[in-house]
Amino acid sequence: MPKKFRRASQALFLLLFLYLFLQTESKGANDLGYPVKIFLDADPLLYLTTLLATRSLEQFWSIALIVAVGTVFLGRVFCGWVCPFGTLHDLVGKLGRSRRRPLGWFRLKYLILFGLLASSLFTFQAAGLLDPLSLLIRSFALSLYPAFNHAVSALFDTLYAAQIPFLTGASEAVYDLLKRTLLSFRPPQFNQAFLLGVIFLGILGLSLIERRFWCRYLCPLGALLGLLSRRAVLNRSVSEGCDGCGACASACPAGAGPDTKEGWKGSECIACMNCDDLCPTGAVRFGFSAKKGKGIDLGRRRVIASLAAGAAAVPLVRVTPLARAGVADPTLIRPPGALTEPDFLRRCVKCGECMKVCLTGGLQPALFEGGLEGLWTPLLVPRIGCCEYRCTLCGQVCPTGAIEKLGLEEKAKVKIGLAMIDPGRCLPYAHGIPCSVCEEVCPTPRKAIRLEEAVGTREGKEVALRRPRVDLERCIGCGICETKCPVLGRPAIAVTSLGETRSRDNLLLLG
Repeated sequence: MPKKFRRASQALFLLLFLYLFLQTESKGANDLGYPVKIFLDADPLLYLTTLLATRSLEQFWSIALIVAVGTVFLGRVFCGWVCPFGTLHDLVGKLGRSRRRPLGWFRLKYLILFGLLASSLFTFQAAGLLDPLSLLIRSFALSLYPAFNHAVSALFDTLYAAQIPFLTGASEAVYDLLKRTLLSFRPPQFNQAFLLGVIFLGILGLSLIERRFWCRYLCPLGALLGLLSRRAVLNRSVSEGCDGCGACASACPAGAGPDTKEGWKGSECIACMNCDDLCPTGAVRFGFSAKKGKGIDLGRRRVIASLAAGAAAVPLVRVTPLARAGVADPTLIRPPGALTEPDFLRRCVKCGECMKVCLTGGLQPALFEGGLEGLWTPLLVPRIGCCEYRCTLCGQVCPTGAIEKLGLEEKAKVKIGLAMIDPGRCLPYAHGIPCSVCEEVCPTPRKAIRLEEAVGTREGKEVALRRPRVDLERCIGCGICETKCPVLGRPAIAVTSLGETRSRDNLLLLG
C-alpha cells in the first residue's frame, strides 16, 4: 500500500511540473502568474548556495525553508515522493537491469556538495550546473521541449503534404489541438540544444546501469537533504521476525543497505517504503521514533579535499584574458534587469526559464562569452531575435533575482547595449542603395535611429540618399535593427554591450 501512495505522489508532482512548465510561456499578455520556478523556489540547495554567494537574505524563499525543515523531521521524503527528476530516474530504471552489487560511491555526492558550498562561499555560483531541478528545467526548456516541438511539426507537415484522404483532415484537427495545448506558440530553437540533450539523456541513462544512479552517487541536493535528515523522526524499524531473505535490499532504489543492521544508512533512505511493502514476514515498519541510522563516515581528508577543490575552482574559472584586462565581451548582452555582471553570476543558476519565455528566441545559452563561470547563462543574440520592447517576462521567471522584475516603463529606460552601424556594409553608405529598415522598426517613442539627408554615388552618378545614424542617448540596445537588417550574414548594424545601464565601466567615453 505505501508503494501505491508513493507512486501516486510521484505521478502527481511530475504532472504538476510538466503542467507548470508548459504554462511558463507568454499567452498573449505580459504576465505569467506563477510559472515552473515554484520547484526552484522549493530547492534548499539553490537557496543555500545563493545565500552564501550573495551574502544576502533579500531572496527569502519560504518554500525552500519549508522543504528543509520538513526534511529534518521526515527525512528525504522530497527525493522519494516529490522530485520529478527522481521520478524520471525511477521510470528509466525499470527498463534496465540493476547491478547485483551496488558501486557504493554514495559518499561522492556529499563531496560534490561540499565543493559547491565552498565555491559559493567564495562567490562562485556553480550549484545550478548540477542541481537536479535546475538541470531538469534547463534540459527540458533548451533541448527536449524544442526537439518535441520540431518533431511533432515535421510529422504533421509530412501528413499534410501527403494529402491522404481522411487521414490528412484528421491530422490537421489533432495538430490544431496540440498547438493549443502542448506545443509552443513560438517554435523554440537554442544553441547547444544537442549538447544539453545528450548530457541529460546520458544522466538518465545511468539508471540503466544502476537504479537512481544520479540520486545515489551524484546529486548534491540529495546529499544536502541527507545531511538534514540524520535525526529525522520518521524512521525504519526491523523486528525480530526478519529472516534475512534480502528482499528489501533488491527493492531499495537508494542503496541504503536495508538488509543489514550494521550497514543501514539512514541518510540514504528516501522513504520509498518498498522494504515495508515487500517484506514477506512483515518485519519492516516505518514510524515515528527517535532512532536513527548509521552516520556517514566521509573521512576528514576527503571533506577537506573537496572544500579545497571548490575554493580553488573560483580563481581558475575567473582567469580569462577579458576579465584580466577589465574589458567586457561586446557580444555579452544580458537581458534587461540583469544585475551587474559579478552580482548576476552570483545569482544565476542556469535554469533556462528566461530563455524559454523570451518572445523572440533571442535569449540564448552562453558558451564561453562570459567565461567558464557564465556557462549556460542567458545572453541576447540579436541576429536570432531582439528584446521585445513591451516584454518583461524574463524578470518574472528568474528564481534568484539575477534578473530583476521590471515594470514596462522602468524597462524602457534600461540600456542593454548600443547599436553600431558598419558603413562598409550599410546599403546607403556603401552602395548608394536606399534602405530605411532600421529606422522603421526602431521601437523607442523618439526614434533612436534617424535618417539624415546625404549625397552618394551609384553607378557613377550622384544620388540623394537618407543614411541612418544612431542616437547614442536614445538607443537602448534592443537589437531589433540588427534582427531586421536585410544585409545577410554579418548585418550592417549590430548591437554590442557597450553603454549598458548596469555597468559603470562599460560605457562609451565621449570627448
